[in-house]
Amino acid sequence: MFFKKIIYKLFKSKSDYNTFKTDLAIEDQVSFFKNDFEPQLNKIDEAIREKKELNFLHSGHCGDLIYSLPIIKKLSNSHKCNFYLGINKKLNDIHFKHPSGNVFIDKKMSNLILPLLKTQKFINRVQEYNNETIDINLDLFRKLPISLNFNSPRWYFHLTGQNLDLREPYLHVEDHLKFRKKIVVLRSFRFRNHFINYKFLNKFQNDLIFIGLKDEYMDLKKQIPKLDYYNPINFLEMAQIIKSSKFFVGNQSIGIALAEALKIPRLLEKCPGFPVVQLEGGECYDFYFQNHFEKWFKHLYEKLD
Repeated sequence: MFFKKIIYKLFKSKSDYNTFKTDLAIEDQVSFFKNDFEPQLNKIDEAIREKKELNFLHSGHCGDLIYSLPIIKKLSNSHKCNFYLGINKKLNDIHFKHPSGNVFIDKKMSNLILPLLKTQKFINRVQEYNNETIDINLDLFRKLPISLNFNSPRWYFHLTGQNLDLREPYLHVEDHLKFRKKIVVLRSFRFRNHFINYKFLNKFQNDLIFIGLKDEYMDLKKQIPKLDYYNPINFLEMAQIIKSSKFFVGNQSIGIALAEALKIPRLLEKCPGFPVVQLEGGECYDFYFQNHFEKWFKHLYEKLD
């Protein structure tokens, strides 16, 4: 094949060479699917069909983990579902200011998210992975031989052959009385939209509370100097604060994942380069541009007053 490629490059037209490269790429994709991916899909199908109890594995990111919950909730209607959290799985590339450093989820992040997962009644058992037998490895979505630029929960539809209505809540927590009716903000360093800014929110500073990491908060204070801050003890408390809020504002992060799962009113700062969060159900609006950000913020602020 190497020599054939050289021959095409040297002696064929540019059009023939490009067609050859396209055909070769398709052959490689089909070969990967048939030899590696399809057998794993077949095992997942068999487990769902034959077993009454299913073991799931997910190694993060935390937002991706939250987006896998609809499938687990759906399968919990017919199966006993156990969730195992894989920690310290190495990242394949560099993620700017990633809270777990060079891994998807470290021990610290595991301790933050496990209390939330353990409150979900549709999951039978939740714990860190320790070589248990896994029926559905949710990490496989990263190997899907297709583009991942579509709604994140649907990644797992294509692993399991399931479908469901994403307009319904798939996360349940109690209210947080301390921050009722606050506008909750969380803007991470990753997946930002550089077409927009948050400076207009200075007019609403008394209504706002930021709940992300301290360095994220300090960064946003450059635009909203009197922005208030609260550091939740874990993601369970974060979800409770978001549930009790007037509405949520943020980019693609654990915050919008929780707001989307809870279906509370929410605004999403869309990432132009990787728009994999699609809001569904309830009062929800996304935006790429500043005028639309301010428009939808005003709409929710006045409607939910």
